[in-house]
Parts: sequence; structure tokens; C-alpha cells
Amino acid sequence: MDTHAHDRRRFLALGAALAATPLLSACGTGFGGGDDKSDGSAADDVTGSFDWKREKGTTVKALLNKHPYTDALIADLKSFTEKTGIKVEYDVFPEDNYFDKLTVDLSSGRASYDVFMLGAYMVWQYGPPGWLEDLGPWMRNSSATAAEWDQADFFPNLLQADQWSLKAGAPLGQGGQYALPWGWETNVVAYNTEVFKKLGLRPAETFDELRDIAGTIKRKAPGAGFDGMYGIAVRGSRSWATIHPGFMTMYARNGLKDFTVEGGKLTPAMNSPEAVAFTRDWAGMVKQGGPPSWTSYTWYQCSSDLGARKAGMLFDADTAAYFQAVEGASPASGKIAFHPGPKGPDGSLATNMWIWSLGMNARSKRKSASWLFLQWATGKEHLRRSAITHNHIDPVRRSIADDPAYKDKMKHLPGFIETFETVVDQTKIQFTPQEQFFDATTSWAAALQEIYGGENAKSVLNGLAGDLADKVG
Repeated sequence: MDTHAHDRRRFLALGAALAATPLLSACGTGFGGGDDKSDGSAADDVTGSFDWKREKGTTVKALLNKHPYTDALIADLKSFTEKTGIKVEYDVFPEDNYFDKLTVDLSSGRASYDVFMLGAYMVWQYGPPGWLEDLGPWMRNSSATAAEWDQADFFPNLLQADQWSLKAGAPLGQGGQYALPWGWETNVVAYNTEVFKKLGLRPAETFDELRDIAGTIKRKAPGAGFDGMYGIAVRGSRSWATIHPGFMTMYARNGLKDFTVEGGKLTPAMNSPEAVAFTRDWAGMVKQGGPPSWTSYTWYQCSSDLGARKAGMLFDADTAAYFQAVEGASPASGKIAFHPGPKGPDGSLATNMWIWSLGMNARSKRKSASWLFLQWATGKEHLRRSAITHNHIDPVRRSIADDPAYKDKMKHLPGFIETFETVVDQTKIQFTPQEQFFDATTSWAAALQEIYGGENAKSVLNGLAGDLADKVG
């Protein structure tokens, strides 16, 4: 979950340092193909009828982030080994240094790990240097891919989020498939049903209503028996992770863009008159209805405050609310409901997403075995078990989302299934793909803090747009 996303400043600095080194553009090193062949994919070497046991006796090495999805995977690895005869060795790191570890390993070309977790946004950094295997040829080869894997069962917007041409500004859903969706989060509103009932409130259908409700809760909740409660929890730390959940979702629902693209050239658009007005209003909502120490808020504080009955609403990943809402998890459990959140002026429910994905090292020496692992880990059997018996919350496959056992597990969370079904097909990555993504969004978060602190929104965003134009141009 990016709900576990801490400020990745060390990752950004590391990525910037690596981007300055010659090895990233060393085309003659074989990075692009990963197998030192220029005549196609290693997938072409797999022929004959499909066989789960074709790599029996092989060991695959995985790099994993500490996460509930990882827990579910590790708990089920025995079934993979029984099915394939392949052993999986793995290292698990906490997210505050996970991406440091992954970036260093990929950039070195050592291929210490064959497969790994990555967010879809990381494709924009790891794809252009040739560190990621294009999985498309593997997916298209019936000798390499079991029929039951059933590519059509994935929500198509999730597969498209990991597919890119590697050209800055080019839309997703075209080019190579550089990772597979494994687990994801949509960004919606969760709210405390007790305070809503006590104050006679209903979930907001417009952004203006959301701002009003946030302010109302902060003013009236303490007098209604909710001591110390404020209106709405949203992220505020100086991190790219502040921009992508609630803020970018509402920004997109207002029809706003981070960049415009003309002739392959990116132009920052977060200083358009409409974007300036929205950003001013968002900062104003936080000022009137948000937490006192908002500029330090990560997903963790937002989630915790909802569970502790300190926040009346949360606009963030549905999973951030889920882990507070389940029975016995927090003081607010049993009193949290889910809602798609405000629509845009034209009724839009465009929603930004985070996807934990699985990728293959382009330099791996064990690609055939690694592909069998990726198939299994993203397959129906494992993901169904993970959704029903573990905490794999938002299914990447339609068959699991529709499964009665999954729905039965989630039915005690008011509005969860209905909200998921309302927004799932309108949820996609709302950002423009480009290698400077992490740096740009971290600067955007800093600008948002300045506006919250009283600086002129137009002036701040004009300055941001000018800085970013130099970086991405």
C-alpha cells in the first residue's frame, strides 16, 4: 500500500544521483533486453505445451516490501513450490529503505533479485534505463503462460497503469507491460457515522459541501461529545505522497491536469487559473477543518486519527480506513462508513490510484522461472486466498471482486463494496507519466504547504510551474 508510504526523500536523492551517472544510458551494456540479445525476448525461447513444472529445481530470488500483501504471499509460498518445484528465496525490507535497496540493485546490473515489488509510478523511473523486463512477450506466449491465468479477468485500467511506451508525456496503456498489478488502492472518503448522525450530516456530493462539512465538524463536534475532533484528515507532509491520494483525486474530478503535452513537450499546468483556485480552496479546507499539525501528516497520522475518533472524515486510500474500520482495530471500528467522495462540477468521479505491482529484473538469469512466479502471484488462486483469508483488500481481478466470499468478508463495512464498485472503472493514474514525477510532486507538496501557510496561491504555483518547466523541458 502506498498507505505505508513515508517521505521518500532519500529515494528521490538516490534516484537523482543515479540519473546523473553514465550507466543509465549505457545502451551497449545489454540493459534494454536484459538477456544480452538484441533479437527479441527471452520469452521466445519457451516453446511447446505449457508446463508449471518446466523449471523444477530452480530458485527465484524476490525483493519484497513489508506489507500485508507480502504477508499473504509468504504465507502461501508453499503452494507455489508444490505446484512448480521452484523455490523462492526472499528479502523483506520496510518501505523507508525498500526503494533505496531496489534502486541500487537495479542500477548496479548485478541482478541480485529476479522479481520485486514496485509501485506503478516507479515504472516511469525504472523503465527508461532498461531495468524492467517487458512482460508483454511472456503474456502473449501460450507456451509460457497458462490459459487459466486469464488476462481478461484483470480490471483493464490496472493492467494499463503498468503499460507505457517509455516516452515522457505519452499516455499509459501503450507500449511494453513493465509490471503486473498485484494489489491496489482507490482514494475515497471514509467518515465517522456517529458524528455525522449527531450533527445531522450527509456525505458530501460536491467539493463545496466537503469543505463546509469539514469546517462544521471542527466547530461543532467537540460540543457534541467528540472531544478534540476535527473535520477531515488529508496528507500534508513535504512528500510526493501528499499529492497523489485525496488531493489529486479531487483535482482530477475538477478536470485539472498536472501537465499538458504538445508535440511531446511537457508544460506544467498546476498554475492555470482553475488549478490555482482549486488549490487555494483545498488549502482553505485544511485550514478550516483539518488537523492543527497538518504539514507533518502522512498516511499514518491520517489513518490513525480516523481510528482514534480525532478525524470526522478521511480522504485517502480506502485501505487506510479499512485497517481502522475492521472489528476491534480502533476506537472508531464499527462506526466508519465509505463513500466515493465529492463529484466534480460535471459529475466526474475520476479517481487517482496507487498500485503495488510485481516486476521482473531485465538482467535476471532465471526469467522463465520468474515468469512462472509472477503468473502464480497474480493468478486467481493465490489472489482469491489472499483476499479472503488475508488483507488483500482491493482485488485487481474482477472475478475476485465479484466473488461471494469476498463480498461476505467486506459486507460489515458500510458502503465499502458499493463505493468500490462505483469508482473502480473510473480509477486510474491521473498523473502524466514522466521520469521527474517524484521530484515534481514533492515540490508540489512544498508549494501546497506554502499556500496553507498564507502565501499567495497564484504566485507560489507560478513559481512551481516555472521551476518544473526547466526540469522536465
